[in-house]
Amino acid sequence: MKEKDTLDEKGLSRRQVIAGAGVLAAGAAMARFATMPSIASASGGPTEKWPWPYVKLDPATTAELAYNEWYGLFCGGAVISSVFTQLREKVGEPYRSFPIDSFVYMEGGLVGWGTLCGSNNGAALVANMIIGPRIAGGEAAHHMSSDMLEWYSNASMPVFVPKNPKVNPDQIPHTVSESPLCHVSVGKWMKAANKPLGSPERKDRCARVAASVAYHLVEMLNAWKDGKYEPASSWGPVSEFGINAQQNCMECHGGDVPTAPIAKKS
Repeated sequence: MKEKDTLDEKGLSRRQVIAGAGVLAAGAAMARFATMPSIASASGGPTEKWPWPYVKLDPATTAELAYNEWYGLFCGGAVISSVFTQLREKVGEPYRSFPIDSFVYMEGGLVGWGTLCGSNNGAALVANMIIGPRIAGGEAAHHMSSDMLEWYSNASMPVFVPKNPKVNPDQIPHTVSESPLCHVSVGKWMKAANKPLGSPERKDRCARVAASVAYHLVEMLNAWKDGKYEPASSWGPVSEFGINAQQNCMECHGGDVPTAPIAKKS
């Protein structure tokens, strides 16, 4: 027997001890994974039972909260916080456990990439958390998200004027984005205002946009709570054009809008 394979006092070689330890470690790992929930069981967690409890909120109070929260959480986080912080006090769980700050990444159309405005993103998240996703059996939150995108695209933003604005309202012009995208919405406003991205005026404009979205979101949620919510958006690009799209194709594509291949009906 080689020196490294010498027996210990129990008659086991060092190689056998190492092999045995490996088996124990593998067994422990398997036992750990055996106790982890499967994908199927994880989907039935306590927060995935809809709708979540909701009490009607005041739209103006919510908008004020969103306006002030924008300066810490920016657009999407501000909208989420303006609703969920109130429901934490009025309802409790599951809102108290919801990690609001995690959604700061919605800033600038998702970490500054200028895609969907974070305010719209946050509103869609709130609606789907409270009402539930369409795959859970109801489509109200899905329609509400679409309604918000259409309303946002057509509204003269910002709509809401805070009680104590950080910037004189006269310095905040109103623009219609005709798009739910951050890049388009902010870009059109910057051109109209002749203000750079980092200016106090642009920041306050976006804070007011978040507040405007929060206000309208609560209006829709309150209507849903009363059983009076009716979808308003008529936009159906997939059925009409055969591709997911927003409403202002020609603004970016000009007359060269590509035509999507349409599946042949059997």
